[in-house]
Amino acid sequence: MKENGFIATTMFGLEEILANELKELGATEVQILNRAVSFSGSQAILYKVNIGTRTAMRVLKNLKSFRVTGEESLYEVIYNMKWEEHFSVKDSFMINSSVNSPLFRHSHFVSQKTKDAIADRFRKITNLRPSVNTSDPDITINIHISNDRADVSLDSSGEPLFKRGYRAAQFAAPLNEVLAAGMIIMTGWDGTVPFIDPMCGSGTLPIEAALIGKKIPPGIFREKFGFMKWKDYDEVLFRHIIESMLNPIELISAIYASDISQEAIDLTRKNIKKALLEEFIQIKKQDFKEVVPPKEGGIVIMNPPYGERLKENEINLFYKAIGDTLKKNFSGFDVWILSGNTEALKFFGLHPEKKIELLNGSIKCKFQKFSIYSGSKKHKITES
Repeated sequence: MKENGFIATTMFGLEEILANELKELGATEVQILNRAVSFSGSQAILYKVNIGTRTAMRVLKNLKSFRVTGEESLYEVIYNMKWEEHFSVKDSFMINSSVNSPLFRHSHFVSQKTKDAIADRFRKITNLRPSVNTSDPDITINIHISNDRADVSLDSSGEPLFKRGYRAAQFAAPLNEVLAAGMIIMTGWDGTVPFIDPMCGSGTLPIEAALIGKKIPPGIFREKFGFMKWKDYDEVLFRHIIESMLNPIELISAIYASDISQEAIDLTRKNIKKALLEEFIQIKKQDFKEVVPPKEGGIVIMNPPYGERLKENEINLFYKAIGDTLKKNFSGFDVWILSGNTEALKFFGLHPEKKIELLNGSIKCKFQKFSIYSGSKKHKITES
């Protein structure tokens, strides 16, 4: 099969994990970029990556890279590209632009110029112009301009890949599914020890954990991808890829999800049911201080509130209570905390074994590991 060049975009801090995923899925020439990973592969690899990657946001197919000197050269190159080979005049399209260049003042202008060039080409060839649809287009075209270099690509994913298709509802500000999966992979959890999320919100972490533990591809729930509207879409190949990737394994250890909010628990139940994972995740309405963890130990991953709605002393006391509960009840556990409140984290009373910088939306966060040992606080710090 013909090899093509692709770029998979991701979130800050997840590039290396994505690169490893791509290699495992069969991609070649894998190279880490800033919030993205480039790779090569066949059409089958493109389908596999969209279905199987847990940490990619979008997968883009490279069409052309060229030097641009201004609006005229941009229009000319885009106009001369054979867009009719990729989609029909009956398909709607939209342009996503990102621009960091003194040649263009804003991305909207680049999008407009690109749209005009494509529409004008179709009109010359067919006497018709394809329609633009910015909410639900058949085809999404990406153009990235950095200084005088322009890269044009087709978005093979359509909706971003964090939209797995299992979320029936969400609670407050839900954790992005890509970030949740990346966090779990960072911890090394593989389904062989108990997994606990005692502040589960709408259940993103336990659901992603179950998908990882059972080796279920996260894209399996989605009904459509962007490449399904491309002229070269091969449905037989796509169905074959789906079948070849559906080999779930038994989950060795239990996954526990709890939250103090009944609304959060109700939403978690709905999402877990939609993901067909009800028998693998135990759900309970419970205050974190009342959680009784398994005696054999395991892993805790949580994303506690960062304190946007609390006073400083309240959030500090809240984090201190979390630390006290961990020391009292979770001996033998590895605990990972994602938080955007670095000051409150100082009140944990525990020494972090690892610190990883991540972004939750636009919030700079620390993803920290605490190994909980029996004995005094001093003993814990000495050992860690």
